[in-house]
Amino acid sequence: MILLRGSTLAMALSLPAALLAGESAPLQIANGVLVNAAGMTVYTYDKDEAGSGRSSCVAACAKNWPPVIAQGSPRPPYSVLTRADGSKQLAHGGRPLYTFVKDRKAGDRTGDGLGGVWHVVRVAVP
Repeated sequence: MILLRGSTLAMALSLPAALLAGESAPLQIANGVLVNAAGMTVYTYDKDEAGSGRSSCVAACAKNWPPVIAQGSPRPPYSVLTRADGSKQLAHGGRPLYTFVKDRKAGDRTGDGLGGVWHVVRVAVP
């Protein structure tokens, strides 16, 4: 879970969406969670080790949980990791970010809590 507090949240909400993740992915805050440019919910996976520089979600997992693709050089707390296939994935706080194929429309959160290991990236207000 990712929490933004006080002035951090105010600053994040005042920035253009593309600046939230630098130039790599236009992530936004919608209804208390992080979403991509299409409004699709962004998730983290408990089996990913933060800061390891790799994703544990490969092969069939990555078909169901597509990585959030990174481009450019994002600003902290965002970073880019190189997946086993050579593609670039956006991470937040060292944790790779994903979307979920069963989320059909913007705002869906059908993957939250799935298997006890998938979680939306929540933005809490103190």
